[in-house]
Amino acid sequence: MEVLVAFGFKVYFPENHSALIGARKIADDYIPVANAVGYSPEICSYLTSDIGAYLRNETPLKDAYGVSSIPKPDVLAVNTNQCRDLYEWFSFFGRRFDAPVFSIHPPKYLDEVEEHHVDDVAVQYEDMIAQLEKITGERLDEAKLKEAVALSLEATELWKGFLDTAVHVPSPLTFFDGTIHMAPIVVMRGLQVAVDYYKQLKAEMDERLENGIAAVDDERFRIYWEGMPVWGRLRKLSEQFVDLRTCLVASTYCNSWVFDDMTPDDPIRSMALAYTKVFVNRSEPAKERYILDEIKRFKADGIIFHDARTCPANSNASYGMPARMMEDHGIPTLTLDGDLNDLRCWSDEQATTNIEAFIEQLEER
Repeated sequence: MEVLVAFGFKVYFPENHSALIGARKIADDYIPVANAVGYSPEICSYLTSDIGAYLRNETPLKDAYGVSSIPKPDVLAVNTNQCRDLYEWFSFFGRRFDAPVFSIHPPKYLDEVEEHHVDDVAVQYEDMIAQLEKITGERLDEAKLKEAVALSLEATELWKGFLDTAVHVPSPLTFFDGTIHMAPIVVMRGLQVAVDYYKQLKAEMDERLENGIAAVDDERFRIYWEGMPVWGRLRKLSEQFVDLRTCLVASTYCNSWVFDDMTPDDPIRSMALAYTKVFVNRSEPAKERYILDEIKRFKADGIIFHDARTCPANSNASYGMPARMMEDHGIPTLTLDGDLNDLRCWSDEQATTNIEAFIEQLEER
């Protein structure tokens, strides 16, 4: 993101377009369209939602902003630190628009991020920059790159400060608030507008703390959400947890967008470290250690794992982690089967019943 900003590109994120499709509950209209041209229903429903919408020549951006179609790219840039599907997704648009796809492929499943991992990714960044210089006909302005990294660092520290207000009891925010306010840290890193947004948001949170305003009245239980949001059920789930006087105080999903290893003094290597170190790119033991630290820090009473059918990279319920959390650490867990966008994988009745039973379990402890 910071490299593209430094070159002066206007950056568009298909991932956020897909999240918007999911939140509008129209993904099920588009996923079958992508399936029909060979994209499996078992792969990322962000990918199939977005490609399906493109093939139907439709976008929720039209209703929201009057934008009739997604923009035609000059280049596509992707980092596969989250999953392979991103590369396949961007490659689809590369073929459609006859545009080059530049990619960063960090080493995966890392327990610790070591110098040679950072060296590897830093070289890939330098290769990408060289290719972008050929396309634009301009040398990268190092001062602009440092400025973009400095703005990203400032935005990420403000974003972390916003999320960390939830360590207070009661919490002034919920996981659902985080999903709404995370767009700037995803799509506007490297820009002043993200810094301005989070300065205002953090000030509002500080005011809520000062006045003792809780996100959930009479907060009884505090829960950690592990996995992707169910975009088409944000309101329904948030209302159920309010009724249960339970606050989802933290999540790996929102906190994964904290990149505080960046430094403008060493922009390329610090970007390589920050984007290789992300939660989803780490080993199972590293993820487990991270979640345990967060449970303690946010004083959570239990964990809800969202096992998203089409997003195994962001689902951590498949290799025994919920059982280990319960048996080794005494932390109550619940696993909800579902999906980020494909609501055919989600049952309202089953989720409601399971959440109610989980809270009753907490009451009996």
